[in-house]
Amino acid sequence: MTAQFSLCFGGWPIARRIGLMLSAALLLALPARAQQVQVAVAANFAAPAKALAAQFEQASGHKLALSFGATGQFCAQIRNGAPFAVLLAADEETPEKLQAQGLAVAGTRQTYATGRLVLWSKQAGLVDGQGHVLRAPLPGRLALADPRLSPYGRASAEVIAALGLTLRGQAVEAAHIGQTYQFIASGNAALGFVALSQVYENGRLREGSGWIVPESLHKPIRQQAVLLRAGSGQPAAAQFLSYLRSAQAQALVASYGYSP
Repeated sequence: MTAQFSLCFGGWPIARRIGLMLSAALLLALPARAQQVQVAVAANFAAPAKALAAQFEQASGHKLALSFGATGQFCAQIRNGAPFAVLLAADEETPEKLQAQGLAVAGTRQTYATGRLVLWSKQAGLVDGQGHVLRAPLPGRLALADPRLSPYGRASAEVIAALGLTLRGQAVEAAHIGQTYQFIASGNAALGFVALSQVYENGRLREGSGWIVPESLHKPIRQQAVLLRAGSGQPAAAQFLSYLRSAQAQALVASYGYSP
């Protein structure tokens, strides 16, 4: 498979109209004093998070300070007192655990995206459209995120198990999905499992070749956001979570290859 596959998402004219109304409502609700919100963002969501932040900041007047990394690492940092106000996790388990431990505000969990996994190589033509490259002798090392820390890593391990693959020491683990992408992009790995959003733009792969992994081969990657205890007194943090539910935000999220 080359870089010519695409995903279709319909109904954007209505979404844009709703998004414009939301933007107007946000502008009317501009606070007398803008706030800066510390947001921890799962590495797979870096590109759409930056685009969302730009839209939200323009509409609301608030500022978002984005930090990117592994969901598991953020969880540990939050438990140790990191002052994040909002967490955009790569799973639904972490926000649930933080809420149970009193580190997140009850009733604020929401699914903002459902991730898609792709087997990707920077080399055009290397990965075929059915993933048969995995059943042949691998052309080099295969990268995946650490399943203990990364939901995308867990999904990758589930795919490998579902296909009954034996990698014979050819797999290399990265700390998170962002590092996984770097391994492949730099040539340190010939191919690997990354988030579709990392390599997908405007309806196609930006470069290389890939196989979008069928969702039946792994558990759904439902990514949840939650208001953390440190953000409970920040109206701007709650406002950002409301914005994530808007048609405008969801249309943007879908444009990066996430299921709406």
